[in-house]
Formats: sequence, structure tokens, C-alpha cells
Amino acid sequence: MNWHTRYLQQANWTRSLRHYVFEQAGLNTASRVLEVGCGTGAILREMNTPAALHGLDLDPFALTECRTHAPAASLIYGDANALPYPEKSFDIVFCHFLLLWVDNPVQVVCEMARVGRSVLALAEPDYGHRVDEPVELRTLGEWQTQSLMRRGANPLFGGLLAETFFQAGIEIIESGPIQTSEEKRSKKDWEDEWEVFQADLADEVPPEEIQKMKTLHEEACRRGGRRLHIPTYFAWGNT
Repeated sequence: MNWHTRYLQQANWTRSLRHYVFEQAGLNTASRVLEVGCGTGAILREMNTPAALHGLDLDPFALTECRTHAPAASLIYGDANALPYPEKSFDIVFCHFLLLWVDNPVQVVCEMARVGRSVLALAEPDYGHRVDEPVELRTLGEWQTQSLMRRGANPLFGGLLAETFFQAGIEIIESGPIQTSEEKRSKKDWEDEWEVFQADLADEVPPEEIQKMKTLHEEACRRGGRRLHIPTYFAWGNT
């Protein structure tokens, strides 16, 4: 599984939302910006700003790749639960598909609020309201949700995002579900999605069962009846 490809796919889904929120948060006049959980640099590589860009991640291999994709950013290995920066050292601190993966989202958002003046959580999904059509493919969504839970994620976190910001003492300016482009999928996008399905389910679901789901998916695509929607939420505010 090429995770940079996955992160690029997710970045494509939220590009319009990011442009809007970054503009509202003052990216064009910011001096220092931090991405918490920068991964392989799928977001940092696209950022057009005079600000000094910084990234933090717990995965040293992802950071090595990030240095290739976002060479202008200052990168550091670190834990989002205890960010290694002074108070209010960034104008904007943001994350993207991160909080569902942490054990204590409130602690992480509190740390983001401690070091930043504006805090942005750009994308957090809620698999509890996932829609798979036709109905025969709902089992695929259930398998993937259970797999994420077993790997330590909270795939239902998106619906809790605003409350998490409130608990962290952030003045929320805007929050809610976002309109992503994930439903308008190209053939290549679906191929990438199936790599993720197979990676998530490889050790948990027999290959022949995954193949049955893929056959149902391909038939639905040919009929024009395939739909996959995972509600995804954002929030941003000031500290």
C-alpha cells in the first residue's frame, strides 16, 4: 500500500475546503504555520504562502518522504500530545484526517490551541453515517469500520469534532460537514480506494469475500448505481 497516494487522494477531496478555511484564517498574512501529523507532505506540498511552514509527525519514515515532497518545510519528529513548541509560536496550527487516530483528541487539540492562535481541523470522518449503495455493499463499510477500530482509530470521531474544540477552550468560528469530491470518483480513484480496502481488510476478511465485494462494486459502477459517502467534518476557531 502506497500511503502517500492515499494521502494525495484525501487531499484532493478537501482541496476546496482548505482553500476557503486557510483564506478565512489569514494564511496569506501568517508568519508561521504548523501541520500536526504532516505525514508524507500531501498537504504541505500544496501550500502557497509567505509563512514559514512546519510539520510534525510520529512516523520517521513518513517524515523522510515529507522532506522530498515539501522541502521548504521545517520538519520534526514529535508527539501531538506534547508539542515541542512555545506557547503561541504559530499563527495557524492545523491537522487533516488526524484526530480519529489519537487516543485523546481533547489533549491534542488543547496542545494545538496552546501553540497556535488559530486552530483548524480540516477533515475528520464519521463512518457511523457512511452510505454504501447498492445495499449489498454495506457489509464492506461495516468491515472497514471494524478494522479501523481494531487498529486503534475512532472512525466515528467526525461527529464529535465541534464538541472537542469546545472542550479545548477554542472559540469556534465555523464548523460542520464538508462537501468533498469523494463521490465523483474516477476509475483511478476507485482503484486507489480498493488498495485501501484490501490493506485494511487483508488480515481480517478472506480474500474470496473481498473479491465478491469487488465484483458487486464493479457491477454497480457499470450500472451507474455505485455510491460511497462518508460524512466528513471540519472546525476552525481562535484561541
